[in-house]
Amino acid sequence: MTHLRFALLLLATLFLGACGSSGPLSDPSKANSKAPETYQVEFDTTAGKFVVDVRREWAPLGADRFYNLVKSGFYDNARFFRVVPGFVVQFGIPASPAVAKAWGENTVIQDDPVKQSNAAGFLSFASRGPNTRTTQVFINLRPNQNLDDMGFAPFGLVTTGMDVVTKLHSGYGEGAPMGAGPDQQRITAEGEEYLSKEFPKLDKINRARILP
Repeated sequence: MTHLRFALLLLATLFLGACGSSGPLSDPSKANSKAPETYQVEFDTTAGKFVVDVRREWAPLGADRFYNLVKSGFYDNARFFRVVPGFVVQFGIPASPAVAKAWGENTVIQDDPVKQSNAAGFLSFASRGPNTRTTQVFINLRPNQNLDDMGFAPFGLVTTGMDVVTKLHSGYGEGAPMGAGPDQQRITAEGEEYLSKEFPKLDKINRARILP
């Protein structure tokens, strides 16, 4: 067997092994680690880098969920699909429809008490009502204290690179059906294929990682 054929066979074997694995991305039940009391996440995006400081004391359930999502690579290649200037930047629907399906409504976490206000730079999980948090997160671009009373509990704060966050592409406006931006149901069902075709200017997360 030539070296080239051996190398190609090895790559194919590794690829098939990865596709057939049942890691945290395809099996959310394995993404259940308790997060450190404090940790930092670096987001490397198409607009630049920013860093988020997370504290469990602010919202322990949210901090744990975010930690596991980042560790598993959930946010890698995902788009910032909702960027509303002067309000929020939202992300958290994965590039892969299969991953989105695995992390659907069966992975909800309970609400945390609101201990921090939704001030500019703070991150909270998005939801559709009480106890419906899954994977979507938003970054406040301004003080949004009205969200405190609605139960959105911040768990982290952008400490470096807020200028990167504010320059993420916002040209598509609010999402459908309220605006001309992406439809969340279609993102979930079609993933990156839908966004790259119809909303190609949206910035994306190249990689999110826990800093040492």
